[in-house]
Amino acid sequence: MELTGSRTIAADRATVWARLNDADTLRAAIPGCQEMTGSPGEGFEAVVRQKVGPVSATFRGKVTLSDVVPGESYRILGEGSGGVAGFAKGGARVRLADVPAGTELTYDVEAQIGGKLAQLGSRLITGFARKMADQFFERFQAAVEGGAPPPADPAAD
Repeated sequence: MELTGSRTIAADRATVWARLNDADTLRAAIPGCQEMTGSPGEGFEAVVRQKVGPVSATFRGKVTLSDVVPGESYRILGEGSGGVAGFAKGGARVRLADVPAGTELTYDVEAQIGGKLAQLGSRLITGFARKMADQFFERFQAAVEGGAPPPADPAAD
């Protein structure tokens, strides 16, 4: 499955780049993220709890960055296992550009799933993936523009 999108964030490119590489900002922006540790150079490890249709699981995974062009773009690759629920893996190309209103963040996402999750049907999974991407970038934008990560979503716990 592939998703694309963009957002204009009311902040300079250096600020947006710094927040894209900050574990606290990412943890707050990822829906259902319970824990995130690591650094851009070493990679991040995360624990994310999600419910997709009738399947609820806690995913443990690793995220790494590659093709890093500081202040401009990178490729983020991740994979996680949710036990019997299945697995998810994918990547996103994230690019930043200066625009009059601040910084335009553009993303192209590719994702794959397996196990019970794959049995739910592509329509449900695609809708869920789009919702998660939209929530992530909304929360990320709010964190950057507000200066602090948004509070964790209690419904996701």
